[in-house]
Amino acid sequence: MDLHAVEAAVLQPRVPRTVATGLVVEIPPGFEGQVRPRSGLALKHAISIPNAPGTIDPGYRGEIRVILLNLGNEPYEVRPGDRIAQLLVKRYETVEWDETEPGESARGEGGFGSSGR
Repeated sequence: MDLHAVEAAVLQPRVPRTVATGLVVEIPPGFEGQVRPRSGLALKHAISIPNAPGTIDPGYRGEIRVILLNLGNEPYEVRPGDRIAQLLVKRYETVEWDETEPGESARGEGGFGSSGR
């Protein structure tokens, strides 16, 4: 679903800022909300979400505010009613971790770029 701004805001270049949506949700256990950038804002105005996707935990009960970042060189004006982000609700699995030594694999400890050869 689209998230809309309910307040005016000026996004200065390279200064993150939160923008209110007026939306309060109660996400059920086993689900999370993912706040994602809008592709049109990114392409046309270089507006993104620096922590994308932002996570809304099922226990959170406050207003959804979106962290926006202007990657352009000029200020960008957000007006009430503007679509500023998207919200996706996804199921997730809970994992219980055991402290053990990792098993062997073909990749081993190869890090960044090691699997693209």
